[in-house]
Amino acid sequence: MDVALIPHIDPIDIDLGSSDKGSPNTSAKPRKKTMTSVYLKYFETAADGKSRRCKFCGQSYSIATATVILQGEIDTEIFIGTGNLGRHLSNRHPGYDKSGDIVSNPARQPTSIIKKSQPQGKPQQIDYDHLNWLIVKWLILSSLPPSTLEEKWLANSYKFLNPSIQLWSTEKYKAVFREVFRSMQEDVKASLEHVSSKISVTLDFWNSYDQISFMSVTCQWIDESWSFQKVLLDITHIPYPCGGLEIFHSIVKVLKMYNIESRILSCTHDNSQDAVHACHALKEHLDGQKVGPFCYIPCAARTLNLIIDDGLRPTKSIIAKVREFVLELNACLDISEDFVQFTTVYQEGNWKFPLDASVRWSGNYQMLDIVRKAGKSMEAVIRKYEETLGSKMLLNSAEKNVVNIVHQYLEPFYKTTNNICTNKVATVGLVLFFMDHISETVAACRDSRHNPDWLKSAAEDMAKKAKNYSNQVCNIFTYMTAILDPRIKGELIPENLNSGNHLEEARSHFMRYYSSNHFPSVTSGYSAQEIEDGGSVSFAEEIARKKRRASMSNATDELTQYLSEPPAPIPTDVLEWWKVNNTRYPRLSVMARDFLAVQATSLAPEELFCGRGDDIDKQRYCMPHDSTPALLCIKSWIQSGFKLKYKSSEIDYERLMELSATSTVDSSTAGSDKKSK
Repeated sequence: MDVALIPHIDPIDIDLGSSDKGSPNTSAKPRKKTMTSVYLKYFETAADGKSRRCKFCGQSYSIATATVILQGEIDTEIFIGTGNLGRHLSNRHPGYDKSGDIVSNPARQPTSIIKKSQPQGKPQQIDYDHLNWLIVKWLILSSLPPSTLEEKWLANSYKFLNPSIQLWSTEKYKAVFREVFRSMQEDVKASLEHVSSKISVTLDFWNSYDQISFMSVTCQWIDESWSFQKVLLDITHIPYPCGGLEIFHSIVKVLKMYNIESRILSCTHDNSQDAVHACHALKEHLDGQKVGPFCYIPCAARTLNLIIDDGLRPTKSIIAKVREFVLELNACLDISEDFVQFTTVYQEGNWKFPLDASVRWSGNYQMLDIVRKAGKSMEAVIRKYEETLGSKMLLNSAEKNVVNIVHQYLEPFYKTTNNICTNKVATVGLVLFFMDHISETVAACRDSRHNPDWLKSAAEDMAKKAKNYSNQVCNIFTYMTAILDPRIKGELIPENLNSGNHLEEARSHFMRYYSSNHFPSVTSGYSAQEIEDGGSVSFAEEIARKKRRASMSNATDELTQYLSEPPAPIPTDVLEWWKVNNTRYPRLSVMARDFLAVQATSLAPEELFCGRGDDIDKQRYCMPHDSTPALLCIKSWIQSGFKLKYKSSEIDYERLMELSATSTVDSSTAGSDKKSK
């Protein structure tokens, strides 16, 4: 095993950049060894000089030698069949090739690694570091705590493969995770130091099974090449009583840890009152430090989810009945095959198994879809398997009618959530555009005289939530974020947000923060030397002042010219549009980089609307308190492209996997050779 790939945790740390193979003389060309060197390293020359003795058990074998000259040095080459030595090691000492490098010539030991001496025949401490580091990666990517390895059946499975396997203790795994967390956190800090634009943060909250409250803080920005960037900053425990004040202090602690307190432009929260109070306190804190404008907005996805729940209210019992049917379809191959056959006969579409049975919006809508689009097939399957499924799953005509009405009413909601989930960059402007459409749909349902009272009642509750959201997001910051989306501008912006004063406030904000601060040439000025000279201004300086004034006018005209042009088509890639047009609007593009990073949702929409969120919730809920921050942060950082490190040294997992694959092939080949012999 190449120990240069992994750090040795106990009892002595090994530098990741070192190696324990080869000669210290790096300039000499290495001698090509025969295949026998693979086995001979585990044997030493006996006193008679004519036999080899096993370093593990002392068993001797006769050998033949021949003296050769390589690069001016006398050396000895071994000529012996590998069969006896290989069979001896495989039969008497399984796992010998994982027991560390045992080299017969002390002069060829590497000088850059120090190991504790151990008696002959006893495997060295580094035997299974390779395996343990692979387990570290497995635990992280699977979001499993180290206590998983305490399960006796798992431990016995490893022992069955190799009785000599030694896994680290749970405490050692935890210590490794803590050190990996610290090392990778330094990389995240370093990456944020190079961010030249404003940064926006989002907050997400959840409780674990032991009722510990956690908050994740994620930051987003748009880099200079107009690529959207996102990285998790921290997952922090909110101390009791978990109110707005505790959340506020936790946020400030994270911002200071990463030294981004002065660069925060916005915070998107989860709509809870405690989060609102915390964000309000954060705004007062940042305003007091005069670090620049700051705003906070509610999560559009959570608001939309609450609105949809009100719309689903009349069908809750029906959806529960259909979901039970879907679970049986997914569990039984015969039933699912019959369902597919019936849908073919009745021409009721193609259905991909397993069907989405999630309790989230995607799954709920599919329950309605099945009744609406494959009702005959569903009824035929239930009647055929009535003894198994029971007749209670059959829907009566009134229930079918309710499903048809609600399905038709909620179809625009499904299209909206699907678009938000699949959009590359769901900007605030685009989301407000969709939310405005949702408000209009709800209002039309509520005011229609043709809809049943139960649906109009649900629409009334939906309208209240939509109006509350609209009131919270109606401010100058969301207005500026919306108009800087070239697809929205002023034409498609919601009417309640398009206040007469907002445009002038946007111009004032642009002139104050983006016409001079980002461009040193647009400054008022005279040099300090001119002021000391009594303010005398040369003719050349007067010309320069006129140029600067013209530049200031051009800065204002950038916004005017941008807004005077028609919006881009909705399918347009916003970031690509600004990347192409940033030379036309050099100052306005700087503002766009800041404001387009403001998030309309506090978490990825698919985590709220789709079944993926169920898996995330299960992992979070089951995670022990002492493992949650490190494991989930490390996993997120790896997915964001950061390398897994231990004590500031990268773990080369690609090489570790190569060695694992090679070891597996070698073991398989050795087993085949043994059978053939």
